[in-house]
Amino acid sequence: MREKELSAVIEASIAASSQFGTYVDSQGCLLRVPCISFLDYMRACLYDPEFGYYRSGQARVGKQGDFYTSSGIGTILAEVLVSYAHAYSKTLNEPINLIEWGAGTGRLSVQMAAAYRKDSMETGNFRPILIENHPTHREAARLAFAEMNLTDLDPIIGASDDAWEASWLREPALVVANELLDAFPVRRVARMNGRLIELGVAGDAESGFFEVQMPIQDHRIINWLVRDGIVLKEGQRTEIHADAAEFLTKLSHVLARSRLIIIDYGHEAAEYTAEHRMDGTLLCYWRHTVGDNPYIRAGEQDITSHVPFSFIRNEAEENGWKTKGYMTQKQFLLENGVLELLQNHHNPDPFSEEARKNRAIRQLLLSDQMSESFKVMILDKP
Repeated sequence: MREKELSAVIEASIAASSQFGTYVDSQGCLLRVPCISFLDYMRACLYDPEFGYYRSGQARVGKQGDFYTSSGIGTILAEVLVSYAHAYSKTLNEPINLIEWGAGTGRLSVQMAAAYRKDSMETGNFRPILIENHPTHREAARLAFAEMNLTDLDPIIGASDDAWEASWLREPALVVANELLDAFPVRRVARMNGRLIELGVAGDAESGFFEVQMPIQDHRIINWLVRDGIVLKEGQRTEIHADAAEFLTKLSHVLARSRLIIIDYGHEAAEYTAEHRMDGTLLCYWRHTVGDNPYIRAGEQDITSHVPFSFIRNEAEENGWKTKGYMTQKQFLLENGVLELLQNHHNPDPFSEEARKNRAIRQLLLSDQMSESFKVMILDKP
């Protein structure tokens, strides 16, 4: 039902659009039709207020959802982040807020709160704040804090629209963006017949949606590509993370004396647009299966792309951030004490707490898992 209703919304947007794109039909004829940018299409699919994937429906993360995040592999990442937050608070010599932006069902934040409680750190050095736009996810987070008897930590759980105006966003904070930027809508561009074009979306709810070529819609795109040293090959397409750039800019204007930790899968510019990525990095997730067709299951499947870390760094630094560090997730974990969490034990039970924790550490550090493909970028806002 959601797919049908959202498709009608998208169809109305295309019908009302003043933009046009071209495509070659099955008869080989070049046709010109009304369209919207892929950015607007992806925004509708993921963030339409009533029918968007991240704004409505069931929980999207975990066994019953469409994908897992790093917090699904034990509590190791949470424990390392809490230790990091505590050390960062000491450098500022004052309490901080620990904000998870895009918190999902709250699993990572609950794990961090539990790790904080277990380590008995000084009261007042940690205040959990979860920013999440999906109502079902927010309710799941509230229940998780209650079930773990962590409500005395006074967690704040709210949507981003309210967060931008909150006074606590102006207080010192460590902001964690764990697999957040890959969910931002993107523009898609390609080099066709020697010129740079943007990809748009045309069609209707009954016949379906399809890709068209349209003129570049954002004048910044060419400058961004030149700045990041990207030259697309003939026929190659890639993603431009314009919404992520706007998020970083907006966040830099409200945060003071804070640090942002971005944890996500992605690459530097040369790798992001390497020859083996002629079709870009866009992927779709539905019931733990991966696909490459974003024009089906509107509002029912996740649409994501890898994070272009060269682009993120350059945009951040141009908007007041200072790059504190950039490394693989494996390096970040090793530099921040993950091996100290390994436990010597003689319990023969493979499902004991000690055994499960050691397995989680090994899984996070294995080079063929998240450890190398996931990167950690640390940005400071003075």
